[in-house]
Amino acid sequence: MSNSSSLNEFLLLAFADTRELQLLHFSLFLGIYLAALLGNSLIITAVACDHHLHTPMYFFLLNLSFLDLGSISTTVPKSMANSLWDTRAISYSGCAAQVLGFAIFISAEYSLLTVMAYDRYIAICRPLHYGTLMDSRACVKMAAAAWTSGFLYALLHTGNTFSIPLCQGNTVEQFFCEIPQILKLSCSDVFLREVGLIVFSTCLLFGCFIFIVLSYVQIFTAVLRIPSEQGRHKAFSMCLPHLAVVSLFVSTSFFAYLKPPSISSPALDLVVAVLYTVMPPAVNPLIYSMRNREVKDALKKLVQCA
Repeated sequence: MSNSSSLNEFLLLAFADTRELQLLHFSLFLGIYLAALLGNSLIITAVACDHHLHTPMYFFLLNLSFLDLGSISTTVPKSMANSLWDTRAISYSGCAAQVLGFAIFISAEYSLLTVMAYDRYIAICRPLHYGTLMDSRACVKMAAAAWTSGFLYALLHTGNTFSIPLCQGNTVEQFFCEIPQILKLSCSDVFLREVGLIVFSTCLLFGCFIFIVLSYVQIFTAVLRIPSEQGRHKAFSMCLPHLAVVSLFVSTSFFAYLKPPSISSPALDLVVAVLYTVMPPAVNPLIYSMRNREVKDALKKLVQCA
């Protein structure tokens, strides 16, 4: 029986056993990864260079793109390298770094999406106070709070997870190092400490989710009271991209961690993990650029100047 002190590496779940399917997986992930890099980099450059986008909403969008780049870069490159070189191994320190990095970016992104919901609420429901409540100092503080909360959350979970003795081998049933899968390798009478921490964190995340839902209930109530159709359309166009991003992020991540054990299987866990780790960073820039005229105009200017 092994323990965490004697582990030098973990074995990740392979997408395929045949060489052809391994190369197909590498090619698909490479395409998605490059799309995410290109899309988020364009959003970052457009917001940074176009003074028309120097507003709270786009400042938070800039931070969201950085978080998306970080989250997908934490998991996908290692998975592609393993498929390319026909291996499943990741070092113990590399696994810990992957858990820490992914937890930082995912938890900070959820906090930032909550902040963005508050920004949209103030813009639609309290427009006369928007300049006061969402000035540059307040925006920087809220973004810093999102990043800091993500770092502290990740540090707490990572330290706690890797301090638990691992007694069930070193095979992680996922294509990246994921805390629930690592806990399956722990001693049954010890891992309850981390499970309790996850339950507490889930309650906090659910609280953020309720805040987002209540914010949008009030937002849509206020929008429906706008007399002009043009005004309603403009208000909806401000909110729908964020709502779409929240829906994609929340639905996939909640299903990944809260689905009943009776329907859990390695294949299903793998598919769901791809949906909530790989797809949002690639799709988010597309959602914002398709539904937002100002972003599209900034991107056109950027392409013309290139």
